[in-house]
Amino acid sequence: MKKLKFALFGNTYQAKKSTSVQKILTVLEQHEAEILIDRNFYQYLTQTLQINVPTAEIIDNDNFTAHFAISMGGDGTFLETARRIGDKNIPILGINMGRLGFLSDFQADDIDATIASIYDQAYNIEQRIVLQVSPPLPTTQSISPYALNEVAVLKHDVSSMISIRVDINGQYLTTYQADGLIINTPTGSTGYAMAVGGAIMSPECDSIGIVPVAPHSLTVRPLILPARAEVTLSIQSRSHSYLLSVDGRSLSLNENIRLTISQAPYKIHVLKHQQDNYFQTLRKKLMWGADSRE
Repeated sequence: MKKLKFALFGNTYQAKKSTSVQKILTVLEQHEAEILIDRNFYQYLTQTLQINVPTAEIIDNDNFTAHFAISMGGDGTFLETARRIGDKNIPILGINMGRLGFLSDFQADDIDATIASIYDQAYNIEQRIVLQVSPPLPTTQSISPYALNEVAVLKHDVSSMISIRVDINGQYLTTYQADGLIINTPTGSTGYAMAVGGAIMSPECDSIGIVPVAPHSLTVRPLILPARAEVTLSIQSRSHSYLLSVDGRSLSLNENIRLTISQAPYKIHVLKHQQDNYFQTLRKKLMWGADSRE
């Protein structure tokens, strides 16, 4: 049997997950897998949770290789794992320790069966498009130019709405007067974009969405574009600055900085159950059809 290498990532603020982490480490050890663990997660496991971690290679940077990555947490942890994986084409297994878990949809109770399915090659892999922001972002900031969920430009908390001129493939679309604008992938369509009225897109859609945040016009509606579209944003603000958010990580930029959002040259690979059904997941996670009177 081929010896597999697993890279483990997790958040560092859910003490209740210690049993699940210990379980997955034990199962991987039983399969004689090679284990890599992100340093921050390793220190949390050994120092805070007092977990006995088997021999493992410590991940200090993004220069690592593995057959699979395991994200232990919620969707936020999954997004951070995807950022660390980048263009390595390593399938990510998300074990949900959070709430909704659209990305991290394997459950901690199923760890034995989940790892067994990997060794039996009884799984599917979905490819998810990624967005890229240019020009290059300041290197002093811990923010990646790549987004699995969304790129958003937003007003500062205390400022008035901002003006966002949008050009698509060099052609003028409109200028939004709004609190912000979200450019999302199908993966991100069940995140921030959904919360402000964007369309939900099936993961295999080769599309991106444009969703205004609190637009100052009743006629403004979300827009869906081909993933190959290049979206350029020019922002004006009374504060002469705005917030750029890339998968939840944000920094302040001067309004003179014009952004271009396009499809990245790689995709993120997400490991799924063979019997996984996206529409069943939607019904379950969003409680569609549930009778709240019961």
